[in-house]
Order: sequence, then structure tokens, then C-alpha cells
Amino acid sequence: MKEFVLIFRNSTNPHGNPSPEQLQERMNWMGSIAAQNKLVDKGNRLSASQAKTVQPGNVVTDGPYTEIKEFISGYLIVKADSIEEVVEMAKANPTFKTGGNIEIRQILTPEDKD
Repeated sequence: MKEFVLIFRNSTNPHGNPSPEQLQERMNWMGSIAAQNKLVDKGNRLSASQAKTVQPGNVVTDGPYTEIKEFISGYLIVKADSIEEVVEMAKANPTFKTGGNIEIRQILTPEDKD
């Protein structure tokens, strides 16, 4: 099996906390992946305010890139046989109800070719 990272993006409110109902939906979704023994790392939420960007020339700015309209709000790592399988997992995530989206990337090992 291969490992994939799911990167959660939100375009509405990078500082917003999910409601108890939204949090329960997310936990149910993650629980269904764990029940299949495909959850590698439950990840964490990522701060939008406690962030810095370091650029060439030692230029340091506050926060994530401000030019983008989406903020990375968290991540999760799963294992699956194919990226198509992970896409099907992601389709059931409740983040889409609040304007979010999910980027999926395979985690490459030294033996993998991109």
C-alpha cells in the first residue's frame, strides 16, 4: 500500500472553528477510514495566525501567502492501493459543505518515481 496526504483547504474563514456538529461529522468520516485500517496519521489543524513564510534572501513575512484565496487548514495521512481509492475516501468528507476542498498527494519513498 502507498501513503497519501490529504491537504484540507478552506476559502471561507481560516480562523473559524467548526461547530460541534461539523466536528462530529469530521470525526465520523475519519473513524470510517480508521475502521478500514487505512488511517496512518490523523494529522492536526494548522494555524493561520501563528505562521511565517521564509523566502529567498532571508525575507520573513507573517502568515501564509496572502495572495492566495485559500488557506491550508489541516492534513491527514492515509494508506491505499491507489490515488483513485483516496479520491473516493475524500469525496465523503464534510469539508465540501463549508466551501473547503481537499488536495491529495502521494507520499513518495526513495524507490518511487514521480
